Amino acid sequence: MTQTPADLPSAGPDEIDQALLFEVIENQLSDEYPKEVTATLLRLRMTGHSREDAIELIACALAPEMVDVIEFNKAFNLERYEARLRQLPDIDWIDA
Repeated sequence: MTQTPADLPSAGPDEIDQALLFEVIENQLSDEYPKEVTATLLRLRMTGHSREDAIELIACALAPEMVDVIEFNKAFNLERYEARLRQLPDIDWIDA
């Protein structure tokens, strides 16, 4: 079963840490959903980024969605997340 950020235990904004982001990303890669995550990882790896760096970049795209879900109780916006993934590596953490 695909795990989405909405399926995660309730957490405050201070609890959205790197480990949580990485766990969600690894689950997305394992589930191959959304497919854009796998495509982004491959694209970043092919352009010279290490796997670790690529995951960190993907986390930059995921973090704003996680904040919306956990802190503001909003629905996960897959379309916006995928758009941010397509912008990598040219997206800044602050702009995400």
